Amino acid sequence: MRLLKEKNNRKIMNAWAFYDWANSVYSLVITSTIFPIYYSIITTAAERDEYVAETGQWIKVPVRHSINIFGNSYHPDAVYGYSLTISFFIVVLLSPILSSLADTIGNKKSFLQFFCYLGATSCMGLALFTGLNTVFLGLLFSITASVGFWGSLVFYNSFLPDLATPDKQDALSAKGYVYGYIGSVILVVICLFLIQVVAQTADQALIWTRVTFLLTGAWWFGFSQYTFRHLPQHGAVIKTIPKDIIKTSFRELFKVGHDLFRTANLKYFLASFFFYSVGMQTIFLMATLFGKSEINLPQDRLILTLLLIQIEAIFGAVIFSRLSKRIGNKNVISIAIVLWIVACLWAYFLDAGNPNVRLHFYIIAGIIGLVMGGLQALSRSTYSKLLPPDDLDNTTYFSFYDVLEKIAIIIGTFIFATLIEHYNNMRFAALSMAVFFAIGLIFIRFLKVKITPNKETL
Repeated sequence: MRLLKEKNNRKIMNAWAFYDWANSVYSLVITSTIFPIYYSIITTAAERDEYVAETGQWIKVPVRHSINIFGNSYHPDAVYGYSLTISFFIVVLLSPILSSLADTIGNKKSFLQFFCYLGATSCMGLALFTGLNTVFLGLLFSITASVGFWGSLVFYNSFLPDLATPDKQDALSAKGYVYGYIGSVILVVICLFLIQVVAQTADQALIWTRVTFLLTGAWWFGFSQYTFRHLPQHGAVIKTIPKDIIKTSFRELFKVGHDLFRTANLKYFLASFFFYSVGMQTIFLMATLFGKSEINLPQDRLILTLLLIQIEAIFGAVIFSRLSKRIGNKNVISIAIVLWIVACLWAYFLDAGNPNVRLHFYIIAGIIGLVMGGLQALSRSTYSKLLPPDDLDNTTYFSFYDVLEKIAIIIGTFIFATLIEHYNNMRFAALSMAVFFAIGLIFIRFLKVKITPNKETL
């Protein structure tokens, strides 16, 4: 894969960052807010009153439908978690092959487009999920949308070291996340207006919710065209695909992994990244169901809370990027991990019968909002800085990074779903994530050098 002859081209870097504006609506609308709430509503049979002796109050507790799979009944939240596990397992299998193809035939931009369109059309397909009788169709489109989103990020992230020099990568990475947060917040406000204001009845709200799935796919597809118009195609396209591409791709991935783990700093960073990704990504994917199932937050307050998290994450990404100039990436990442641990422990002690439980949930959400954007952006740019500076095979390196993150998500969502099924609540699952953050914190402290701080603001 040939690198661009000219790096730090502002127009191209802005076009690259703008893809976050296009695709991040999937993360907020489908992953974080509206779809999980819609799924919870569809799979809720009714609400029952439950008396809490400690407070002397009656609270509303949702009664959920069980989902039957091969003759066995499962908690719907566990099924949702397992569907995420399946989607990321598919991504893990596909990423090495597709990355190798992109490096071999020189068209990773085309693969970025393919996964973008797969994700966008799948979001639109979610509009066909109209009730319990179509729950598996909804989960199918949820899986393919996830594959499209995460598959596209393999190729999107691999452009970062091609487009920017190391001193600009922190700020460019943060800019992408900021664009994404702003764009997704705008669309969620529109969606919230349709569901809460335009819809006059509960049935109309469900219909308008399905319309928001169509809007999400159209937004992703439409705004990505700006990125594709300006993002360069790397190198000449070779039309002949090697016959042993599958074997070669996995062999190359393992070789890259072996080489990376022979470098002390990369070894410790990747180990840390793996463990804290188990916690961070799993909580990100399951947080909405936690608020709905454990706290029983009303839909409008839950969406508003998650919307405020996104706004806060905009500032978090910028603050953490600038803080890294002063104390280095290693220390900033460590601070973020500690805050994640605090959030997990706090979530475990939440009690729906506590009259202040919603306030506690809002505080936890505030912590998550602060650290989510900052840790994601710094993880991407830190890895980019630690890579061999003269190696041209950035797609394969970022494929390994992506695969490692997805394996972490597979493990995290599987553990989370299994604990939900076993304990019939999410609090123990949230507590388990703190263990992974703690291990990640230990590994990040082993980094021997201070990563060069970013000295430019894009």
